[in-house]
Amino acid sequence: MSDLKTTIHDTIRDYSSRLIEIAAFIGAHPELGHEEKQASALLASELEKLGYEVDRGVLGLETAFIAEYRADKPGPIVALLAEYDALPEIGHACGHHLICTMALGAASGLRAVAEETGGTIRVYGTPAEETKGAKIDMAAAGLFDDCDIAIMAHPYHVYERSGASLAMDALQFEFHGKAAHAAANPDLGINALDAVIMLFNAVNALRQQTKDDARIHGIISSGGQAPNIIPDYAAARFYVRSATRAYTDELARKVTACAEAAGIATGCRLTVSNYEYSYDELRTNETLSDVFTANLIAGGIPEQDIQRGHDNGSLDLGNVSLRCPVIHPYIQVVNEPFQLHTVEFRDAAQKQPAYEAMVFGAKMLAYTAYDVLKDAALLERIKAEFAK
Repeated sequence: MSDLKTTIHDTIRDYSSRLIEIAAFIGAHPELGHEEKQASALLASELEKLGYEVDRGVLGLETAFIAEYRADKPGPIVALLAEYDALPEIGHACGHHLICTMALGAASGLRAVAEETGGTIRVYGTPAEETKGAKIDMAAAGLFDDCDIAIMAHPYHVYERSGASLAMDALQFEFHGKAAHAAANPDLGINALDAVIMLFNAVNALRQQTKDDARIHGIISSGGQAPNIIPDYAAARFYVRSATRAYTDELARKVTACAEAAGIATGCRLTVSNYEYSYDELRTNETLSDVFTANLIAGGIPEQDIQRGHDNGSLDLGNVSLRCPVIHPYIQVVNEPFQLHTVEFRDAAQKQPAYEAMVFGAKMLAYTAYDVLKDAALLERIKAEFAK
């Protein structure tokens, strides 16, 4: 290990008790997306103590921030991404209290060597990953366009390389019919629920002619008030996903056509909207991913224990990955195969082994960023891959 990596290691080690304290506080005080006032304020103030300049309320988002330390010597811009929103009812069952503190820990280690490496260290506080992810707003506003890399790590029950995720559209279909007494005057009604049912049947038929990576799943969010009243309003919500934005757009058009056909068949008026943000696919930069994996192996993780990564969900980080080179590996923080978004994972992720794994993850992020800051040829390879 180089002398500067040793400095990073020792800095994060010495800071680890504070990192654990912060993670435990955020874990015990879960806040939903765009309501993360305590977590955001705590992280921002801690970064200021580390010497970062913090811009709060970025893009008018109260709980978003960007913290920056710019060294006197020029160099690359490396971004560390922090998530800190919780899930409804089950709190930090996705481990975001560990994601943000991994970023904070990495920021502390990189700050300690920044004047030697040169460059700029940024920490992006990105609210609401679980719903209307702020990374989408930030990416659309060009806030990642000058970053040379953007990195984060996600807690899990195994180690996984950064992989892919699915692009996604969140579509809402609302059908407007005409109410009538279902027994006395059914001929006067226009049944909006029939349109929703036709939509589901059409989508079920559509699935036979989609690619293997396609995912179309929905719910009836409104289906009427009483069985003796023909529903004059009914609605459905769908997630439409695939491996690429282009094919997701095609699927969304086809699902919308199913809804339009259902409206015509029943005589209902249709309105279509997006009830959540659209996510692009995550495109991992494999060159950068190899650097992170090499640091894991050097840190004592056997190569055979690091799985290939593929996420069949959708991440707002996907939008960032179209703007700059990105990785999203997984760090093992629990020893049982608990799945994300479960009470079991939440509870295990707030115990000492998980906190120790968080500190380890912070070191891995910092080492990876350091490697990029110090190796111009490596950065050129990362950029060349991204340019493709």
